[in-house]
Amino acid sequence: MIAVQGYDGQKVAVLGLGRSGLATAAALAAGGAKPLCWDDSPEARAHAETAGLVLYDLTRAGAFEGVAALIVSPGIPHLYPAPNRIIARAMAEGISVDNDIGLFFRSWATPDWDHFDLIPKVVAVTGSNGKSTTTALIHHILQAVGRPVQMAGNIGRGVLDLPPAEAGEVVVLELSSYQTDLARALTPDVAVFTNLSPDHLDRHGGIGGYFAAKRRLFAEGGPDRAVIGVDEPEGVYLANQLSTGREDDRVIRISSGQKLGDYGWSVFARKGFLAEWRRGRQVASIDLRAVPGLPGAHNHQNACAAYAACRTLGLSPRDIEAAFHSFGGLPHRSQTVAEAGGVRYVNDSKATNVDSAAKALQAFPKIRWIAGGLGKDGGIAGLKPFLGSVVKAYLIGHSARDFALELGDTPHEICETMEVAVARAADEAKAGDTVLLAPAAASFDQYPNFEKRGDDFTRLVQARLG
Repeated sequence: MIAVQGYDGQKVAVLGLGRSGLATAAALAAGGAKPLCWDDSPEARAHAETAGLVLYDLTRAGAFEGVAALIVSPGIPHLYPAPNRIIARAMAEGISVDNDIGLFFRSWATPDWDHFDLIPKVVAVTGSNGKSTTTALIHHILQAVGRPVQMAGNIGRGVLDLPPAEAGEVVVLELSSYQTDLARALTPDVAVFTNLSPDHLDRHGGIGGYFAAKRRLFAEGGPDRAVIGVDEPEGVYLANQLSTGREDDRVIRISSGQKLGDYGWSVFARKGFLAEWRRGRQVASIDLRAVPGLPGAHNHQNACAAYAACRTLGLSPRDIEAAFHSFGGLPHRSQTVAEAGGVRYVNDSKATNVDSAAKALQAFPKIRWIAGGLGKDGGIAGLKPFLGSVVKAYLIGHSARDFALELGDTPHEICETMEVAVARAADEAKAGDTVLLAPAAASFDQYPNFEKRGDDFTRLVQARLG
């Protein structure tokens, strides 16, 4: 684990005892601090006590006397829609509030690095959609070329659960807005912004607060290189703010659909081809159409982001292209789970909002679309321009009837459950069709998370196909 620096001999409160909270407490203790742990859940407290942690009731009066800092798990709100009462009290008393990401960045470098021939680097990836795939793809490419690499953050293991760095190692972090919003230290070597679409708006007080949380990774982090998706206004703004002019190659603009040849450094995908341009001329090109693990324009954007990040680390276009072809994709993200009779079955259960579902609907030509769940504000009205590829929709969950009202002339059937939807779609599918789970809704009406929903789809498909 990473031993947290800067709190030797001091009391540090830890609020939230899930995966990151438990790792944080252990990392604080390894660095000589005295972690005082609390969670509102009796079950979480019992689990922490079994693990040997010291429980300390942070709700009682005077709880923060002699405490140097409060470390908060990412799921606990500190500002919007209302701050957690313990965090509010800590802030009112002037106690430093941080999270495990902030502790990681202040503790990652150690005196051992003075003896390394090649200093370790951190690549941090944020954005609304595609950050998990981009993070995993960067990790995969580095593994493929033999670079020592670890993956952590919002994917894989907790950041403080990582072993200490070795010479030349790269740590690839996926960071959510919950993680970047509060971290007091953010110092990646390379920072990646994929895109922005409305999500978690209640947690950030609106779209402006949501973007501000993402922007902190760049504005406060000061990365040596910034890879910025410029297909939305926020990305264009961020790239402009970070660069000194068009020729500034510290900022690499990326796009899926636009040609970006007039900048110091850009990477873009058009009609299935990735192109890298530097100082007004093309220096590399990759045909993405035959890469099975990266279907559709949204994955081509992910490929551009990963390509750009790896190029900043000194990898060649040829090595990156070879690694693309061996990338299998992530579960629940445009994941092909079966093919039979010319029909492809794709699990994109992670498409929980309109923007990610729109990208999935543009990735395949003839779609039998399984959608629904716990709908978000605005329903699926924003998907109307992308329904041309939908042969028929099969609607499930709490919002099935609401979604049906928004589909207009698109053929649809209210199926209620995943089992019925998979059966009906499979019965009606013809060669050349894709049965696509892209719910455009949260899972919590029928499943504990999107992973369980995707697992159920996969199980039902595989059981039906034998």
